[in-house]
Amino acid sequence: MTALAPARSTRRLVLAGASVLLVALGLVALMVVRPSAASPSGASSSLSAPAEDSVDAGFARDMAIHHQQAVEMSFIVRDRTDDEDVRRLAYDIINTQANQRGMMLGWLEMWRLPKSAAGPPMAWMGHTFTPTDDGSLMPGMATDAELEALEAAEGKAAEVLFLRLMTVHHRAGADMAQAAAGTAKTDAIRNLAEGMVRGQQSEIGLMADMLKDRGAKP
Repeated sequence: MTALAPARSTRRLVLAGASVLLVALGLVALMVVRPSAASPSGASSSLSAPAEDSVDAGFARDMAIHHQQAVEMSFIVRDRTDDEDVRRLAYDIINTQANQRGMMLGWLEMWRLPKSAAGPPMAWMGHTFTPTDDGSLMPGMATDAELEALEAAEGKAAEVLFLRLMTVHHRAGADMAQAAAGTAKTDAIRNLAEGMVRGQQSEIGLMADMLKDRGAKP
């Protein structure tokens, strides 16, 4: 079994590399969605800057953080199992959610809005969530202890724990995305949120089957 301290060190290095990737993705998003000087003043709502306290900005900030942990957990399990199905799922989550996170950070940059909220998370949904002392910043997010357990696990134990944690993570993420899809003002956020709902609900079903194959419950 790999020692926990080296695993944490490896995770920090991996995440540092992922941060560089996310910055690049954010810049790409800026290039794609930034209107040209010739754009008419009545441009699409996806290019209009929402208010700092809007659903659009709040969702982008909170979901960027939510996605970051999903990417982190996927990197961890990728190195804890040789199972191709789990590694493929982890790879898909890394690529999809890192890309989406880059887009959301890019839009916040384009809108000239802060990338972190001044108040507690989830206020854009009409309620707030107080981050817990155990490291869970939002509904569905794993605690510090759960992340440490995932780092310490190997093989089937790592697979089952990852699938359980990611199922809870996806359910909360899909709820957040559903709320944004119904109340956001920009086309960019509405369309992205709708896609997240479909994608995460599909993966929840897939993970339920994968847990069943391993003789485990969600």
